[in-house]
Amino acid sequence: MQTIAVFPNVGKPQAPEVLQRIFSFYQNKDVRLILPVDESRFFDMEEYGVPDIEHVPADLALSLGGDGTLLGVCRRYGAAAVPVCGVNIGTLGFMADIELSELETKLQKILQGDYRIEHRLLLAGFVRSQEEERFLGHAINDVVVTKGGVARMLHLGLSINDSHLMDYKADGVIVASPTGSTAYSLSAGGPIMNPNIRALLITPICAHTFNMRPLVVGEDDVVHIQIAAIHQDIIVTFDGQESFRLLPGDEVIVMKSNVQAKIVKFEDKDYYQILRTKLWKDA
Repeated sequence: MQTIAVFPNVGKPQAPEVLQRIFSFYQNKDVRLILPVDESRFFDMEEYGVPDIEHVPADLALSLGGDGTLLGVCRRYGAAAVPVCGVNIGTLGFMADIELSELETKLQKILQGDYRIEHRLLLAGFVRSQEEERFLGHAINDVVVTKGGVARMLHLGLSINDSHLMDYKADGVIVASPTGSTAYSLSAGGPIMNPNIRALLITPICAHTFNMRPLVVGEDDVVHIQIAAIHQDIIVTFDGQESFRLLPGDEVIVMKSNVQAKIVKFEDKDYYQILRTKLWKDA
């Protein structure tokens, strides 16, 4: 029997209908469906609710929402690395591989194991404060250092491994994975990277230094971002969903994690087709 964990976004109006279609499809099949407790209560399906669902062995997870929902599910599983498949009921849905018009067809493929798993690089973020280093979390898209609230531009230092590259002024800086190259980094002027490229991407946000441009470095390089002590309101954000306040003089360290995210993909779509249909559909 397969165990499939379902993570519906309660803020999406279509979520109840999609959830019902999934449960109806698997009703008479050798599949156990489980939901997080809070979501099971929200949708009046408490009999399927499981406490600490990310610690329950599962063969696959379905994310019902947009890319943000899928990112959150990947981070929830962390080192467990359960394969996650996105059902797009968001706007862009760049990472989700199932559209509503093909839902039952793709659910059948999942039942048959007719899919592949792409291993995506995860970023690990740390902060060094007063000589003490602590782990903050994982990100599948990006780790962003930026000003919180109304603040002056940041004075940042950038080092790669043991080499100090430059000091510069900007509104912030993005350290993105190849998966995250089509997210915030793209809006800030960074390049699009195939998610299978083994690299990290550093993109400044509104840099006030002309020689600071997006920089692609090796996936095993360690990025150090030093924050000048004059700043009082700075945050570091993971995938735009989790944020932590930084202290003046802190250093943010970003590197490749020793765990990976697993994203479910189907053979009828490839990365460049998705680029064309999602980003350039009006071109």
